[in-house]
Amino acid sequence: MKKHISTYASLVMASMALASCSDDFLDVTNPTGEPLEEYYTTNERLEEALMSAYSPLHWPDWDGTAYNDLTVDAELLGDDFFPGGSSSTDNQHWHMLFNYEANGNNTLATLWTDFYSGIKRCNDVIEYCSWGGGTEEYRIKCTIQARLLRVYYYNILWHYYGNVPFYLENLTLPYTAPQMAADDIYNQLLPELEAIIDANILPMRWPNSEAGRVSQAFAYMLYAEMVMYQNDTQRYAKALDFMKKIASSGDYSLNPDYAAIWEESGEWCSESIFEINYDDNGCQRDWGTSMFVGGSVLPTLISPNGYNGDDWSGLDGWGFLPMRVRTYEMFEEGDVRRDATCWDLRGESYTERYQDTHIWLKKYRPTNDNCKDCGTSKNLNYNNNKRIYRFAETLLNIAELTLATGGNTGEALNNLNQVRVRAGLNGYTECTIDNILNERHLEFCGEGKRYFDLVRTGYASTVLVPYAEEHGRTNTWTPSKKYIPLAQSELDADPTLKQNDY
Repeated sequence: MKKHISTYASLVMASMALASCSDDFLDVTNPTGEPLEEYYTTNERLEEALMSAYSPLHWPDWDGTAYNDLTVDAELLGDDFFPGGSSSTDNQHWHMLFNYEANGNNTLATLWTDFYSGIKRCNDVIEYCSWGGGTEEYRIKCTIQARLLRVYYYNILWHYYGNVPFYLENLTLPYTAPQMAADDIYNQLLPELEAIIDANILPMRWPNSEAGRVSQAFAYMLYAEMVMYQNDTQRYAKALDFMKKIASSGDYSLNPDYAAIWEESGEWCSESIFEINYDDNGCQRDWGTSMFVGGSVLPTLISPNGYNGDDWSGLDGWGFLPMRVRTYEMFEEGDVRRDATCWDLRGESYTERYQDTHIWLKKYRPTNDNCKDCGTSKNLNYNNNKRIYRFAETLLNIAELTLATGGNTGEALNNLNQVRVRAGLNGYTECTIDNILNERHLEFCGEGKRYFDLVRTGYASTVLVPYAEEHGRTNTWTPSKKYIPLAQSELDADPTLKQNDY
């Protein structure tokens, strides 16, 4: 079924603050002008606040200030794509991050604002639920969703910036919080995430009518992601147990047809653990209303300019994130993932842009059908859902964590080969970390996971090196590049913030 959790509920508080920890917070009001304590007294009104807390999931692709889609952000830091665009100054911060030479004026500045806004909204939900409105059962589920979303928002900030301000209650004057080291952020978040999981309030999978809410399986996947990125070996056994709970639940399975996962009909299929919903039907998103309900601009960003095909014509592509030829060539013959991942337009005529290779990411490619119901700007409103966690990752996590904890190598190999055989290839004869990382590379190409895999496994400094291709990367990644620079605007707003050593 399609698009169940709205990107922006029509009655949510339009005046909820869109602010980071160093911005001034606006007074929160509600649509009727009643005191907040008198407004949030029913399940329906608490749901409005909760939907507002979900909304920042949709903002990074374009929030009215910058294009910072998380897929593009992560992939340009890796080794499979170029930044592209019209020139090296088009979205210049992407080009500078790609070459590991970013600075406070050229970084992913808007992610900070987007996700601290999400954290603020989650804190609001938790506070409103504590006032006793609505039913107890709803308040509990509402609160736990807000707490889990808050961990997810911090997780993104932690992955990119590392050393960030941390707070679990909204700030008061002067609206700043102490900046914590990345390890301290992790040590704050993991006990909170464990408490959420131990509460066991959320279903392993929501019914289709509620698809888009965070679930127990989402919490398990987030836990494994954070623990593995931190190389927290003391928690590997627990993470492995969580992965096995997903696998044994019966709620998830590999979709037999890999290519079908990326079709509209494949959204929320048996493999999908979490997606961010986008919809072109009844959308309100437009150039002046970037955060309103609607679709995604990602397909526009990552597609060729001036291309007219049978299923996509008369619309723009902006030419960001062209794929390297070597990325196409890494797939073996017979690997069904190649043609589902790579949109090969070599030989096709269109307006070439900077670093153009004529190969593009097919998983989120645009078609006319994917924006046909849009009544506003079609370039901004494709209905391609963003896939965040898939069951394939659960299986590969089981393989990796089993290997790391000295478990049954046969079991690890079986989980690894389920993913590989689904791709149409013969299984591996041995389960090694290199085989697992190779399979993750092939399976999740273009899904924003490769760069973080290289960093956490220690391969980044040997893999993320200058490109041989024209206009390619000229610098090598070093450990000081793990956390990107904080925006200069945030440093100016809060002089206590310390810039990352980049």
